[in-house]
Amino acid sequence: MQTARDKIRELRALHEDGLLSQQEFDSRKNAILDAEYAPPGSSATPVTPPVHIKQGTEIGLMAGQEIGPQNRRYRLERLIAQGGMGQVWQATDLATHAELGHSAVVAVKILPPQLTQSAIHAKLLVEEATQARRLAHENIVRVYEWAQDPATASYFIIMECLEGEDLDSVLAREGPLALDQVQELLAPVADALHYAWHKHKLVHRDIKPGNVFLTKKGEIKLLDFGIAARARSSASSIGLEAPANSGTAGYRAPEAGTHARQPGQALDVYAVAVMIYQMVEGRMPFDGARSAGHEPSMPAALTPRQWEALRSGFAFDPAQRPATVTDLLATLRGAVGPTPAELAAQQAAARGQEELRLAKLAVRRKAEAEAAVAAQMVKDKQRREQESAQRAEAEEAKRERKEALRQQLLQRREADAEQARKAKEEQQRKALQAKAAAAYRNEQERARADQAARNQAELEAQTPITDSPVPDTEGVLRDRFLDGSGKGPELVLIPTGRFQMGSTEPERKRAMDAGSQRSWVERETPQRWVGIEQPIAMGRYPVTVGEWRQFVRATGWQMHGEVNWQSPGFRQGDEHPVVGVTWHDAQLYVRWLSAQTGQAYRLPSEAEWEYACRAGTKTAFSFGDEINTTLANYDGNYTYNGSPKGDYRQGTSRAGEFAPNPWGLFDMHGNVWEWVQDVVHDNYQGAPLTGAAWEEGGDQSRRILRGGSWLYNPRYLRSALRNGFSATLSNDIVGFRVARGLN
Repeated sequence: MQTARDKIRELRALHEDGLLSQQEFDSRKNAILDAEYAPPGSSATPVTPPVHIKQGTEIGLMAGQEIGPQNRRYRLERLIAQGGMGQVWQATDLATHAELGHSAVVAVKILPPQLTQSAIHAKLLVEEATQARRLAHENIVRVYEWAQDPATASYFIIMECLEGEDLDSVLAREGPLALDQVQELLAPVADALHYAWHKHKLVHRDIKPGNVFLTKKGEIKLLDFGIAARARSSASSIGLEAPANSGTAGYRAPEAGTHARQPGQALDVYAVAVMIYQMVEGRMPFDGARSAGHEPSMPAALTPRQWEALRSGFAFDPAQRPATVTDLLATLRGAVGPTPAELAAQQAAARGQEELRLAKLAVRRKAEAEAAVAAQMVKDKQRREQESAQRAEAEEAKRERKEALRQQLLQRREADAEQARKAKEEQQRKALQAKAAAAYRNEQERARADQAARNQAELEAQTPITDSPVPDTEGVLRDRFLDGSGKGPELVLIPTGRFQMGSTEPERKRAMDAGSQRSWVERETPQRWVGIEQPIAMGRYPVTVGEWRQFVRATGWQMHGEVNWQSPGFRQGDEHPVVGVTWHDAQLYVRWLSAQTGQAYRLPSEAEWEYACRAGTKTAFSFGDEINTTLANYDGNYTYNGSPKGDYRQGTSRAGEFAPNPWGLFDMHGNVWEWVQDVVHDNYQGAPLTGAAWEEGGDQSRRILRGGSWLYNPRYLRSALRNGFSATLSNDIVGFRVARGLN
């Protein structure tokens, strides 16, 4: 007796041979699965449901259902697409605080349970989703995150939500396209493939019209980059799909399916060449399996040179294909020239035009000869009259030139005198400016020296007399370990004072202009005065990898999160800020540091953190209302308040790589989010007006993050911005810095 799996294999073979449409294949496959897994006592006969009845999906999902882990839920709104790779839904992000920075409307790809039923397959899919998350290109659909639904055990991937249609739909509606239109549609695809190979050494392996998406805004997006291929690789082990490097039938290169060590760009070049043939001719170039020596007929829309260029793209031998898709399109653009019929018509038209030109030339030359005789007689008379008039004009012009030279001489003398006067005034103005600038610099130096002296005096007055070292001349303090085995992090004095905590209305408007939602910036309200009554010392840098390594060796701490703090996916040296640390891990560290030094270390409160970050400033950042990537580490593909685009470093930077704020604290903007002590609240209503942490009420499972990170837009780096995250989770964008009291 045939099993459900055998029946699905037969259906897939019919679909790949073009005997079943995608809709009919999906309908029959769902009917087989419904019959296979029907509950006891129900009918086992597969019944295809009527089109007008809304049925449950293959993996039991429907509109309005919520999925995802407890701390990150998504509500399914409508089914966008369904196929062998599972289902794609438009969904709403229900989290009260969007830690990952994407909008509330997302696309959720839910993978079938059979593709992730083993731990090995699930791990491979997670690795592919994590790698696809780093593909930051305008023509590749953006992957934000992956998660697993605890209720169904299904894995799903959260992606950028697009509106529009795929290229399959365009071809079905429009039919064959002109070659220049085809090249315009595929040029962004070539850019995306070039970026993926040169930045990440990735090939797509499944290029086809169904994976090229045209948005309503006119953008071209490449779908299923690597994730679909990895999923098919997992599925192949249970007999549902072809091998991962085989692609889709018809677009699959002859060498696909061999045991090559590393897929190359030749696979994508072959698939794009097949797509070009399909788009200009309206049919596929090969009816069945491709064999050596099998060549399709030349499309009528191409010239011989263009056909020769296109044939090289799906050459049987991958070594004979262009190196990249970009090279293939460039070769096609360069292969200009008319078709044979057009060339013959052009030559015939050229011969007729030449005969007509010669006849017109003979008539014109005869007329010109006759007119030349008459014209010469007229010219002789006119020449004599002109010579007489020219002599009179020459005399008048001589008198006018003499007068003009006299006027020019007078004007030049006046201009020279005016220029000399202005030069003298400019010299005097510059001398006054230089004197004022020197006086300002001297005053600034005196002010900084006075402030340093006051900070030093206050720090010495507030620092108890112990065996710990006193601050150096820059106000930097390091506590020695009681057993003499080391020192704590470098600390900077934070003096007492008052400041306005939160953001102003103009700043919130600029943040919304840069993409923030109103509900997000309202968390920074109401703006109010807060007094920092107790002096503290705060970490000069976020806790580094080297400092965390010292804690791990001393305590035997074991990693229990999803991020490896030693190898998070980008370079991490001892001078980089540590990541992959939960809020509870940070608490373990400060307790250990307190025991080692005899001092009371802790996380700073949210008020202390913003007070130290602002360092006496009232602007969006401690260095003003504008930002660029020479001042902080963030995603430079985005801008804020008219700032220019810059670098996207795709990982953390060394501590101290950027200039400090006015109080000597480094990386308060960007690099990594920093844990503080406070519980997450929706706004500042009822918050303490002192520097104390706000730990009553709110969401006790979540803690506040401050400062932004290397992965986020510049609007998240503002001094006033508040974020939140589960205290039990770690991430590759979250770290922390320490504080301790001085009383």
